[in-house]
Amino acid sequence: MSSETEPSAAGGPRRAEPSNYEYEDERGYGWVVFAGVMIMIVGILNFIYGIAAIDESKFYIGNTKFVITDLKTWGWIITIIGGIQILVAAGIWARSQAARWIGVFIASLNAVAQLLFIAGNPWLSIALFAIDVLVIYGLVCYGGSLEGA
Repeated sequence: MSSETEPSAAGGPRRAEPSNYEYEDERGYGWVVFAGVMIMIVGILNFIYGIAAIDESKFYIGNTKFVITDLKTWGWIITIIGGIQILVAAGIWARSQAARWIGVFIASLNAVAQLLFIAGNPWLSIALFAIDVLVIYGLVCYGGSLEGA
């Protein structure tokens, strides 16, 4: 008989209590899910805005001087980073440690890319930079297992 169906002293079914190990394993899981969701959102935004930059859409600031190359090149860079971020988000949700560290790397790379791309669309770049910082925090502080701790 399982512990969920055993009667308690009060006569009703007794609920199974989670052990300390199960509780500790889930500590910070919300941050990891948050990081996965945010990296997915940033990846989709990067992909869409990267394609818009490749097409040289009119909502980017005109006649802007970039630190490196031009708007089309930055469009390709942001599109590729966005595609990788979308794949990494799925790996983070699957609790892959490799995806977690790739997520930290790609979020760091995207943060730098957004600062270099700030001339094209300043408010978007600043917002995506801030989200990247939160993603890095969530993955570094709460993404690992606690078995060795």
